[in-house]
Amino acid sequence: MPNHRLWRGNGYAPYWDEELETMPREKIKELQLKLLQETVELAYHNSDYYRTTFAAAGVSPENLHSLDDLKKFPFIDKKILRKRQEVVPPYGDLVCVPHDDLVYLSASSGSTGVPTASPFTWQDFEDWQDYEARLFWSSGLRPTDIYCHSLQFTLFVGGPDVVGAMKVGALSIWAGAIPSERLLDIFQKWKPTAIWTTPSYAWYLGETAQGQGVDPMRDLAVRRIFVAGEPGGSIPETRQRIEALWGAELYDYYGLSDIFGACAGMCEAKNGLHWAEDHILVEVLNPDTGEEVKEGERGELVITSLRKKARPLIRFRTGDIVSHTTEPCSCGRTHLRLHGIHGRVDDMLIIRGVNVFPSDIEKVVRQNEDLTGEYRLVVNEEKHLAVLTVEVEQAEGYNASADRLEHEVVSDIFKILGIKPRVKILPPNTLERATHKAKRVFDERK
Repeated sequence: MPNHRLWRGNGYAPYWDEELETMPREKIKELQLKLLQETVELAYHNSDYYRTTFAAAGVSPENLHSLDDLKKFPFIDKKILRKRQEVVPPYGDLVCVPHDDLVYLSASSGSTGVPTASPFTWQDFEDWQDYEARLFWSSGLRPTDIYCHSLQFTLFVGGPDVVGAMKVGALSIWAGAIPSERLLDIFQKWKPTAIWTTPSYAWYLGETAQGQGVDPMRDLAVRRIFVAGEPGGSIPETRQRIEALWGAELYDYYGLSDIFGACAGMCEAKNGLHWAEDHILVEVLNPDTGEEVKEGERGELVITSLRKKARPLIRFRTGDIVSHTTEPCSCGRTHLRLHGIHGRVDDMLIIRGVNVFPSDIEKVVRQNEDLTGEYRLVVNEEKHLAVLTVEVEQAEGYNASADRLEHEVVSDIFKILGIKPRVKILPPNTLERATHKAKRVFDERK
């Protein structure tokens, strides 16, 4: 008989923490307000930066009587985190605990190459990994699974999430970012049933296996794939093609180095990403006006940490464009769900007055069986106007007219976005394959 706290005699319980995961919305809000008030108090009394900026905005912990009052508090963003770290080294003056209390540090370089530290206390780390276990459990990972963690460990906040899989009870292989051939060898020898990587790499790895004469569906044991780092996992067309390649279920996760590994993830219903609302308060705002958008509409994700003590983040602008719902999921979980990450504010292209994200194009490319699924967006300028060229590859064995395929892609994009970009049909295997995060946008404007 399995020795596990969630074994119920004839099977496993459906929830890692049923009380938290199925809590009524009003109870969630009550819990959030309590935790938010504690967080703002901590930040105000222990961070010179927060105390100064709160005073400049005319607010203090005494002004926080409801969740709506959070709107009175100032935003922060990645530039501020980086700047404060430079002004007050080594970790910045948003840190709210003595440095002796810090036990783990992750970092992300971003586009500037300057590492931005994300420190954790022991309790921060414990809370984080308990939530990772909760996410894994909701996606169907069980103590009977063999889990292979195929994300890099070097300073990357997603690395330690393997501890969450171990907390579930799954036998866990700390593979990390190793060469594809070696990783596939692990898959063949030790038969992992679940893996975690990026959508691009899951696709690349499956194609690489086929190139070696290995059928991922028939010859490997992988039946659950967790992905993060790119929008692809929440794009049905991309998810379905990766699932067909592997004969596995794919679950999209979302995380931030500034908070912790995975902050939201798909349950087995795969109808959006469940958010950790007892850890993080979510706002979805119009990036231009800062006003809240309606459920289902796209806006910028703004988050406030509710439990993290080392460096709480209050109204952190992520730059990620999302849509959301608070409708209960069919799985019974009640926390807010993201419909997916549509792109980043800085990845958004404006073509003839239309906002275009790579994920919008990806839906078209991945649903067309006459294409390999790889693509890139190239932007140039002609007569002071932005011109978008979508480069795609025809599938192996495609023998019909390239002109017909080009017209088909243009027509499908027009149906979704209302614009007609240029489309360039390339031979198979022309575009570079990504072994981590894929670069999709190439802006060649001066």
